[in-house]
Amino acid sequence: MTIWPTEVRRDHEARLLRVRWHDGHESDYEYDVLRGYCPCAMCQGHNAGPLRYQPPPRPVTAQTVSQVGNYALGIAWSDGHWTGIYRFDLLRRLCPCDECRTARSEAGERRVGKDG
Repeated sequence: MTIWPTEVRRDHEARLLRVRWHDGHESDYEYDVLRGYCPCAMCQGHNAGPLRYQPPPRPVTAQTVSQVGNYALGIAWSDGHWTGIYRFDLLRRLCPCDECRTARSEAGERRVGKDG
């Protein structure tokens, strides 16, 4: 199933990136968690292994968020990092809501969040 966001907002006060998806689902991503799952080669290495959570050394904010083609978001972080391209399917897999956590658990996937 192809998915795409219909709205993306930064909420600096709550320190969240809020995404509303075309199917009506809504996801709230903590800035630090999203930065910790940066998918770029510098953060994840050049292998095809599972995405690893690497917490930022200090709290970050999303300075800018831009669409990359029809498949991803690019985020420039306050720590100067900007090379991660967050594909829509990756963002949806990282959704921290209870519904998505339950679905991942039932599918036997690894839990997503600060604690892994």
